[in-house]
Amino acid sequence: MKATRSQRTAKAPKRILIVDDHPITRYGLTQLISHELDLLVCGEAESAAQALAAINAARPDLVLADITMPGKSGLEFIKDLQAQHPGVAVLVMSMHDETIYAERVLRAGGRGYIMKNEGGERLLEAIHQVLQGQIYISKSMSAALLEVFTPHRSSVGEATPGALSDREFEVFQLIGQGLSTRQIGERLNLSVKTIGTYRQHIKQKLKVRTGPELIRQAVRWAAAQQLV
Repeated sequence: MKATRSQRTAKAPKRILIVDDHPITRYGLTQLISHELDLLVCGEAESAAQALAAINAARPDLVLADITMPGKSGLEFIKDLQAQHPGVAVLVMSMHDETIYAERVLRAGGRGYIMKNEGGERLLEAIHQVLQGQIYISKSMSAALLEVFTPHRSSVGEATPGALSDREFEVFQLIGQGLSTRQIGERLNLSVKTIGTYRQHIKQKLKVRTGPELIRQAVRWAAAQQLV
């Protein structure tokens, strides 16, 4: 049974740390959350490094974070956060397609994923649900994840970025940003040979035959994400 507003405010407010590289977004989220008597914004950060450094002082119950952040991918941030502070829940709010990111967020240790176009009321619902120990994803995404585990599901993977592992997906994103194999290796602290292996795996999974074709597909995908 969902707790009423008066029941929720009987206890100390839950502490929320907001992580987003856009100041206006952080301001808007703070204003929205501050109207909830059972919630308290205990801090803000614009990057993964700032967020990890702020955890001990802010003592959040939940981190509300975008999947895209400077310096480190959102997925790596979630993994680092769970390793260092396993008791802190993470709810991701992003403009990026949940069919690509939601399952990855949950695998990384996040407790929920909500699109930014869902609106304030739905976001507050997601926050409360995650704070109650539940997982939050949209109904359509929930149905899609259930489909993954149905016994009659085809064993043939789709030729989309969703078929890539987290690391392969990260390499694919960086290819789309125009980085060379050497630059990607430096960014991820991996050897050129290792990145080359990832590129081969990506080509196989996306059914791409040549390097230039892979680059074109990655660039088109990256450009499409910018238009979301």
